[in-house]
Amino acid sequence: MVKKKFDILLTKEEVFAAQSIINQAKKHNVDIIVNVGTSLPESLNCVTLARAYPELYSTIGIHPNDCTDNWQEELLEMTKLLDDKDNKIVAIGEIGIDLHYPDSNLTRQTDAFKAQIELALGNDLCIVIHSRDAYDETLSILEPYRKDIKRCIFHCFSYDLSAARQITSWGYALGIDGPVTYPKNEELRQVVRETPLSNLVLETDSPYLPPQIIRGKPNSPQYIATIAQFIAELKKTTVQEIANGTTQTVRRLFQL
Repeated sequence: MVKKKFDILLTKEEVFAAQSIINQAKKHNVDIIVNVGTSLPESLNCVTLARAYPELYSTIGIHPNDCTDNWQEELLEMTKLLDDKDNKIVAIGEIGIDLHYPDSNLTRQTDAFKAQIELALGNDLCIVIHSRDAYDETLSILEPYRKDIKRCIFHCFSYDLSAARQITSWGYALGIDGPVTYPKNEELRQVVRETPLSNLVLETDSPYLPPQIIRGKPNSPQYIATIAQFIAELKKTTVQEIANGTTQTVRRLFQL
């Protein structure tokens, strides 16, 4: 499973160390950070950090690659976190379908995905979707819920322009990360050029997917400014317009 080595609860020292990341982000005009959960331990970490820092919000969810035989028990524990508003949970995610790996269990991923969609709908929360090498499968699962899902982000969007048009026609947003800056990723740049700001959100997926200028090094929230600058150049507009537009979209989706 991906990210397994990070599936441990934070120590008090690690919670305190998050302050330096927040401070660096603030220097680049990042005022709000949404920390995304991908498993029960990581979701607990997100909630712990959100409670500790006013700038942080959390999502909770079981990533398809972290979907074990015990996913139902883990989801039940996760659901209890929704009872406390101080946990600042703004979405369910990352959830979805990932068929990149040969041993992917589509049946289990599908069951977990549906259960978490229903959890989001039952709590009026945004959905953050992880979909990798599974576009058709993801949309077929979403289709029955289409009229009910009002707020949804396709995290780290990596499909083509046709897929982008389909997803945004449903009213969903595309999450754009560091890969948009990679020299060989012209397809994603075309998606960004043609997608309205009202359907775009900027992400870093820290510590993964750093922009080209720091490729090979750990990513952090401060580099959202780098992505914004790059997108401003793609769309032939100002960084301020990109920042304002995507921030407005994020606030709407997460109801901040």
